[in-house]
Amino acid sequence: MKNFVVKTLANAGALAVAVWLLDEITLTGDSTGGQIATLLLVALVFGVVNSLVKPIVKVLTFPLFILTLGLITLVVNALMLLLTSWFADKLDLSFHVEGFWTAVLGGLIISVVSWALNVVLPDGD
Repeated sequence: MKNFVVKTLANAGALAVAVWLLDEITLTGDSTGGQIATLLLVALVFGVVNSLVKPIVKVLTFPLFILTLGLITLVVNALMLLLTSWFADKLDLSFHVEGFWTAVLGGLIISVVSWALNVVLPDGD
């Protein structure tokens, strides 16, 4: 359970950095507390998308991983971010990613920041 909380907080921090750095990734809310709550809910959605959908996409695109020497990971991460944005819209959360190239850059930022936060934050093991 502690590992789940740590990963969710790391995702929320990484999403916050991407929202802060990129104007085309928006997170709106009435107050700071509302924005934090929305960010945590979006981080949960992002975690679910990454744990359920991403492995299936990776298996289906395995030949492309070999062919591009792993660079297709940027596209897969962008698609997971766009899917998270779509789910957030369906769940009436105020999070939106505008365009594919923004999602590629956002996915790259989220990957780097999430990795760094997972190194710093304690895990449940």
